[in-house]
Amino acid sequence: MAVSAAIDRARLRALMDREGRSFVEAHPRSRALFDAGRPSLLAGVPMPWMVKWPGAFPPYVQEARGAHFTCVDGHDYVDLCLGDTGAMAGHGPSATIAAVERQLRLGITHMLPTEDAAWVGAELARRFGLPTWQFAITATDANRFSIRLARMITERALVAVHDFNYHGTVDETFATLSDDGRVEARRGNIGPPVDPALTTRVVPFNDVSALEAALADRRVAALLIEPALTNVGIVLPEPGYHDAVREITRRTGTILIIDETHTICAGPGGATAAWSLEPDMLVIGKTIGGGIPAAAYGMTADVAERIGARMSLEDADVGGIGGTLAGYALSMAAVRATLGEVLTDAAFARMIPIAERWTDGVRGVIAARHLPWHVTRLGARAEYHFIADPPRTGREQWEHGDFELERFLHLYALNRGVLMTPFHNMALMSPETTEADVDRHTAVFAEAVGELVG
Repeated sequence: MAVSAAIDRARLRALMDREGRSFVEAHPRSRALFDAGRPSLLAGVPMPWMVKWPGAFPPYVQEARGAHFTCVDGHDYVDLCLGDTGAMAGHGPSATIAAVERQLRLGITHMLPTEDAAWVGAELARRFGLPTWQFAITATDANRFSIRLARMITERALVAVHDFNYHGTVDETFATLSDDGRVEARRGNIGPPVDPALTTRVVPFNDVSALEAALADRRVAALLIEPALTNVGIVLPEPGYHDAVREITRRTGTILIIDETHTICAGPGGATAAWSLEPDMLVIGKTIGGGIPAAAYGMTADVAERIGARMSLEDADVGGIGGTLAGYALSMAAVRATLGEVLTDAAFARMIPIAERWTDGVRGVIAARHLPWHVTRLGARAEYHFIADPPRTGREQWEHGDFELERFLHLYALNRGVLMTPFHNMALMSPETTEADVDRHTAVFAEAVGELVG
């Protein structure tokens, strides 16, 4: 991966050493808890990716409310990570908590529907324009189920995805293009069950010709995409790209599945509503439950009819779709409250201008220091890149990544009370994020860059 030529590496490492020592000194209780967990937890953390937080160990959370949290060492943080979208509604939204508390007393799960499910289905239909919905626990599951259904109704085996995509832990999506254009397992792909070239075709984002070639033989059941790349860093679609995607998928009989799990930041109906997209199926997860695990997948009337024609009553429970907690009562109560009272149109009308303010602040620092960096915003989410111009593809963004520099900037911010997403330079706004929160980040970012470049 390329590095930023504007940065003195020796200076960067010296500053990183200093910040690392400061973090350890300021977090004795977190360190004690981390050490206590090491005998029983792999790498000392509940999930492997938690080792990517920029300090020697993660800060342990004592309490989180709104757009802030307090660690066990008593430090307050502006949370711009927000659970990597899982807490985009804010930590502990009061409406969601009230609904969950009510439902806890009425029953958590019982494999039977509740009134909330119909309300949520109707609300998702209103927001995204797809009439028929089903539920899951995670967006990963919703993506898996959607792919299975697409394979069933098309009688095709292959799946197509964008290079440097993000769709949770779906096996078929952990694929990338080699330098010579072959499909291969993505770096870090742990124990792939089969060679991804047997299941998946990969196309660069914004490359209409490559998509045309990938779908031309009509062997691909579904094209699973984010409307904008997010996890590699925000990469926006070029004008006309989604129109071409829709035309090619319709012409080749390929089911177009849009994953809005991260791009819900674009507005109440995600990029699908904001950009007038027309998917055959749509997946949404993480944030809709306000912190309670929940996900959903929707479909057009045509897709629903085709599924119904092929799915027998006798086999409805053994086909690899669903789960005993999918659509359970507690999650439906949480989703109804979160969509109905928290992540509303009015909330996005506040969140997006706050993200614009964050973008302007970071852009001003970059310009003042004459750095060859760029800032991209998608609704209530924004991110800075170590590249002068907006990236066109996921590979272009990845090649300009700088892990060492990224970790320093994140640790510097963490030591001064600002939490960024550990995987890249992303900031996400919640309904509770304030101008003061954003300005705090801008000041810290300016200080960090000033120490780096003098």
